[in-house]
Amino acid sequence: MDKVSENPFKNRKTGNSALMIVTALFITLYLVSNIMAVKVIGLFGLFFFDAGTITFPFAYMLGDVLTEIWGFRTTRKVILLTLLCNIILVICTQIGVWLPSPDYLADSAQAYNAVFSYVPRIVIGSLVGFLLGELSNAWIMEKIKRRMNGRHLWVRTIGSSAIAYIFDSLPFVLIAFAGTVTTHDLIMMILFQYFSKLTIEVLFGTPMAYAAIYWLKRISGRI
Repeated sequence: MDKVSENPFKNRKTGNSALMIVTALFITLYLVSNIMAVKVIGLFGLFFFDAGTITFPFAYMLGDVLTEIWGFRTTRKVILLTLLCNIILVICTQIGVWLPSPDYLADSAQAYNAVFSYVPRIVIGSLVGFLLGELSNAWIMEKIKRRMNGRHLWVRTIGSSAIAYIFDSLPFVLIAFAGTVTTHDLIMMILFQYFSKLTIEVLFGTPMAYAAIYWLKRISGRI
């Protein structure tokens, strides 16, 4: 059985650099997705979703790369670090909202406040959805890899995401919007978020994961 090594680059400078780069990109994509979520996109007057839906699947892609190369335990540490970084972002930007600004910069202050005045339940929903989704994605991906003896990467990248997006989209939408929109709109939001993220994962995330994993294995001498 092909057991997952927690760090195939252990004690190697290239391995440490690679992990640092992937971790930095993972954290950045998640923070960017949360900031982009302020912008709501409407399609044909029927579907509404936040702009972060476009970039969020690429964070999942990097989560797949982390799990495939460094294993679940290392990925879990990166996920928890990302969660901490997001909490720091929320706290610091909220402090910026509370601090006074001069009258002649009222317009820019108003724009800043519009972006970073967080609704508590949306923040909680986002954090819960991210934590449950990413941890389940990494755990399931590693289980599939062990079961399939390391074959068919696409099965575990798409399969793990297909399940993990349920744990991400469902709690986020329910915590953030239950009671504020109709049941029909709530269901439509959950379904659209789920299938749009999964579609991006299939069309773009998985090919990029293949390329990243191939490159990382090549520089490590594993292929």
